[in-house]
Amino acid sequence: MAEWPHALVRMRSLLHATGRGDVLGALTAWALIVPECVAYAQIAGVPPQNAFYAAPVALIGYVLVGRSRFLIIGATSAAAVLSGATVADITSDPKRAVGLSAALAVIAGGVLLAAALARLGFVTNFLAEPALNGFLFGMALTIVVRQAAKIAGTSSGDGQFFPRLWTLLRHLPDWSLASLATGAVALAALLALERYVPRVPASLLVLVAALAVSAATGLEHHGVAVVGRIPSAVPVPHLPGIPAADWWRLAGGACGVSLVVFAEAFSIASRFAREHGDEVDADREMAAVGFANICVGFFRGFTVSGSASRSAAAEAVGARSRATSVIAAALILLTGVFLTPLFTDLPEPVLGAIVIVAVRGFLSAVQLRRYAAADRASLWVALTALAGVLLFDLLPGLLLAVALSLVLFIASASTTHVAVLGKLPNSPLYGDTAQHPGATAVPDVLVARPDGALFFGNADRTRKAVLALTAAAQPPPHNVVLDLSATYHLGVPVLDTLDELRDALKRRGAALHLARLREAARHNLDRHRLATRLGPAALHADVDGAVTAITDPPSERQK
Repeated sequence: MAEWPHALVRMRSLLHATGRGDVLGALTAWALIVPECVAYAQIAGVPPQNAFYAAPVALIGYVLVGRSRFLIIGATSAAAVLSGATVADITSDPKRAVGLSAALAVIAGGVLLAAALARLGFVTNFLAEPALNGFLFGMALTIVVRQAAKIAGTSSGDGQFFPRLWTLLRHLPDWSLASLATGAVALAALLALERYVPRVPASLLVLVAALAVSAATGLEHHGVAVVGRIPSAVPVPHLPGIPAADWWRLAGGACGVSLVVFAEAFSIASRFAREHGDEVDADREMAAVGFANICVGFFRGFTVSGSASRSAAAEAVGARSRATSVIAAALILLTGVFLTPLFTDLPEPVLGAIVIVAVRGFLSAVQLRRYAAADRASLWVALTALAGVLLFDLLPGLLLAVALSLVLFIASASTTHVAVLGKLPNSPLYGDTAQHPGATAVPDVLVARPDGALFFGNADRTRKAVLALTAAAQPPPHNVVLDLSATYHLGVPVLDTLDELRDALKRRGAALHLARLREAARHNLDRHRLATRLGPAALHADVDGAVTAITDPPSERQK
């Protein structure tokens, strides 16, 4: 992080190295960002100009710190809806929502920056994919219901998914045919363009066509709602300006938001890095996404993340450096300053259609079918997270997804198989007798190996498993060798449990021996009373040495 103040110099070198592909990538990203700025601002509950404030600032903020050559940062459906849901829990006043949304971006960015400095980039590995997929599926359904109300020209009311859906259906007689027709045509055009002309920026073309038709036919006078006047959007630093109590009220939601926006951004950066032979550092990317959000918050924007659609579209036309983001930022800045009056006649149903098409990728049932076919536990996790979003709203659903992820991790880590080892033929090595039929047990010695690192969550299960294996052995062994090669750290709870195992074996007339201790684990052991109680004679460099010391002790060899 110490080098980021020199980022302006790096940006200058980026622009010097800009190629044709980066310019095309910037134009492609711009074509996608402009219509989505207006659409996602509505999802987040802020005026459209605030999206134009945020877009160029987010792109430059990421470039100053981030390292991915392909990631395009900006407003996304997930970030916008989470921001809107968090702010809606505090106020329904659009004027207050602007400051609260900006403050939320600052807090979420601060959380990510602090986590990056603490080297916590690995935490996204603990957000289980099934839980995240279920959450995103439920989030997309919630967005679709809200946008469907715009297409119908009515309101979906307040509350979670099912109350909104019921309100929308209950108002069926109030649906506007003109609004429905406008939205249906926009949806059909978007889907047709994406299917038959995938390289064309469908959202931008539909937006331009809708503006032209609306201005020419006066759709507003036929019952179709339009966006209205959007002030010129010149990004100027501005403090969120909210009471101190509101900062605290946002803090809880900001932690959940920060987790999702980073998980979304890092998954995209990682995918492109693998495809192009690059490496991205999780901590560095976490700091970059955090810094981008802090910058956005101080320019009256709302939470941003990595965009899969924009990143993929820019990469497909040849973008190969972060200069793409710099050029796109300049184009969006010009759009916000000079072109926002053109959006006055933009029909709301068209915005709803653009958003629905943008989130439909989250509604794919392919992953759910994979889970159903190969991993029922993952299916139930995904469905539980999905149900949590639909029944309890987005943030509770997110917390449920995180909790399920932790439960999955703990359940997996705490279930450690303990293998019985036998001597392999014509070799000093020992292998699992279940996998190596030729491996033979040593008389009077039970050799056991936990197939996983020991920690407080699985230590007692391992103790019980070793005692059960000892009781099942015939004749009962007088020596038990525990191979700890999979454990790199022995915490005090684990050492206490091993001490209890030693006592239990001693009562059964058996001695405990430890083999293949890693250096760090041996250092942990040396500071625990178990080291003294076992003695140096019970600690061995390898399993063969342990068995030799037991079956042929030095005193016997000297005789």
